[in-house]
Formats: sequence, structure tokens, C-alpha cells
Amino acid sequence: MDAIVIGGGIGGLTLALALHATGKARRIRVFEAAAEMRALGIGINIGAHAMKELSALGLEDELVATSCQPQDYAFFTRHGQLVYREPFGKAAGHQWPHIALLRPDLQRVLLGAVRERIGPENFITGHRCTGVEQNGERVTAHFAEPDGAALPSQQGDVLIACDGIHSAVRTQYYPDEGPFKFRGFNLWRGVTVHKPFLTGASIARIGARHATMIIYPLRRNYDGQGNLLLNWVCEIEREVAVPVDWNKPGRLEDFYPTYQDWVFDWMDVPALIRNAEQILSYPMVDRDPLPRWSFGRVTLLGDAAHPMYPQGGNGGAQAILDAATLARLFQSEADPVAALKAYEAARLPPTSKIVVQNRTAPPNVIVDTVEQRTGGRRFDRLEDVISQDEMKAIFESYQKVAGYHVQQVSRPQG
Repeated sequence: MDAIVIGGGIGGLTLALALHATGKARRIRVFEAAAEMRALGIGINIGAHAMKELSALGLEDELVATSCQPQDYAFFTRHGQLVYREPFGKAAGHQWPHIALLRPDLQRVLLGAVRERIGPENFITGHRCTGVEQNGERVTAHFAEPDGAALPSQQGDVLIACDGIHSAVRTQYYPDEGPFKFRGFNLWRGVTVHKPFLTGASIARIGARHATMIIYPLRRNYDGQGNLLLNWVCEIEREVAVPVDWNKPGRLEDFYPTYQDWVFDWMDVPALIRNAEQILSYPMVDRDPLPRWSFGRVTLLGDAAHPMYPQGGNGGAQAILDAATLARLFQSEADPVAALKAYEAARLPPTSKIVVQNRTAPPNVIVDTVEQRTGGRRFDRLEDVISQDEMKAIFESYQKVAGYHVQQVSRPQG
């Protein structure tokens, strides 16, 4: 099988590695639109369900070495009051770690493995896919240079579009889909060198949905003086969306006033924001789930298939699960077209549920519930507001939809 992979992001690189591991593809080529691979982005979480797949590809040790492993997930009100805390990752009983790391480090590990295993000549930059054609036996991809000049077309047996939220292949099959769905929330993200907080390996989510912040460590002893490299994300309800660009610089004045009074005994949020090395902005956008992804010898994967709100560490993780599932189906199905349809049947329903869940009941619904019952005021006794069992049920419900509950992850692959 000759496989064409469009896009050199998390999904495309994982797919290339997973396909190579099966031995079913005689040729794998990854075409990336960017002329050169640059270190872009801030932090990303990779849950145990996705790490299970990356571990099977022999990448766990290298990824763990450049990351932090959160041990607990803690929820706080906007007054800094603890609402709920639960063990996370291996501390929760997972066989594989939950890791948090810089997105460029994840990209570096994946890309290094791809170049080593399928050959650097098969990772081709400066090729933006402009459209696809197919007949009964082959699929043809058309390309352009970054400046728009046409490049030679390429043929293969299958084509997997991993070309992200602005996917040209998706647009070809859904030309009337319209713009992204913006429902009133923007994100601002940054990284800051900071002393350890809480357990030193905690994920903290503060506030309800109208104004939320999540903080987690990416590196321990980042500066050789015991400080952490912290990733933080601010989510604020707004009527106007910022540009749909993962690497758009953010302005302090656009969001800082919301958090200027969030000073707690365990974290000075305003100082954390002010001391950031970099600030980026992004709107909370997604698209409605599609009725199908696969069209003959072409299919969609990752953000090209199911762009979703960046909640619960799901964006990158779901692309990894897509890639691993598709590679296994290429191995088990004699006909590659049948494998693409089986992949769609396996992955479209669960990812569609996550898209909807991230809109309606993301993890911070726990704090939403508390703040609704208290009217946003401080509480004296949490047990008078909500029980630990109720909060545990809310959090486990989200984990099960996202596919990273410990009972789900422990099942055999495939």
C-alpha cells in the first residue's frame, strides 16, 4: 500500500509511525504545508489513553523525559476555595502516564521518529494540499508551494487528510459547511517560570464557565533552581471571537482585568500572568459533527475530521487515537477502502460525542454546579453545597465520554 498523509502535525506524524509499525504500507509519505518546521505552540496534555498508543510505538521514555506527569486534578472556585481533588494519571491507577509538555517537544519527538523510521525523504515540507481526485484504483493529491505556485501532483493508494482545522480536503467534500462555530468564549494561553504550587505536580482548574483558568506544570526544575515551567489557560465569555490561529499573540489588556483580583494563599494568578514568557490567544471554536469522513480512498483524521473545543486534553489525544485505530484497521482489513470505512465507523461516533460534550459539559461543570448553588459566593461548608460522590460522578462521566477512564484504558488495544 502506498499511503499519502496530508499534514505533519500530531495526527499525521502518529499515523505515519503507526502505519510503519504495522508493516502494511510499502511507502508512506507525509506532505506538510509549512516550508520549515518551527517550534510553535505552548503546552499540551496527553492522557493515558493516548500515551498507551504512543508507548506501543516506542516513544514513552523520550516523551516522559521531556514532560511533567500530573499526579492530581484539583478544582477551585474563583475565590480559590478547593471544591474537588482526584488522583490523576498513574496515581489514579493507570498503567500509562498522563503527561503535560510543550507542544514543540511533542512535535520534535514525533518528527524525529518519523524521519528515522520512514526516511527523511518521505517527510516533504512546503507542499500545501489544494485538492484530491481519485479513480477506482488510485488517488491523486494536488499541491502548491507556500507562495501559491503549483507543484507536481502525487499519487497513492489511499490519502489521509490530517491537515487541521483549515483542511482543504474537508472543504472539498463539504464546500457549503460555512465558518467555524463560535459560541462566545476566547482563550488566552501562556507559560511562566514559577515556584511549585499545591503538590508540585497538580493540575488546577479555577472558576466557572464564564471565567475559568487552568494551570499545570510542563517541566520540573526548569531553571535549575527548583522552579516549574507552568502552562496556564484563561477562558472568558466574550461576544467577539479572536482570530482562528493557534499562534496569534495575545494582548494582556484583553483579559488581565478579569483575573487581577485572583490572589489566593496557594497562587497569585495576576503575577503568574504578568510574568509570562509568551501569551497567545485563540477562540473556542468547533464544527458540528460530520455524517461521514471517508470517501472512497480518502478519509479525514484529527482536527480535519472533528475540530473540538480544547477541553480535557482531547484535541491531540483524539488525533492519536484516530491514527492508531486506522493503522490497526489497515492491518486487519484486506481492502484499504474497507479499512477507511471501518475506521469511520469506529471513530466518528465517539469523537462526535466529545465535540458535543465539550460544548455542554466540560470538566469545569463541577465548579459551575457549586457556583450556581452558592450564587457565586464563598461557602463555609462544601458538604452543605455538594457531595463528593456527586462531583466524582460528574468527573467520571466526562472521563468516560473522552475515553480516558482507567477502566477503558486498561482494555486491550483495538
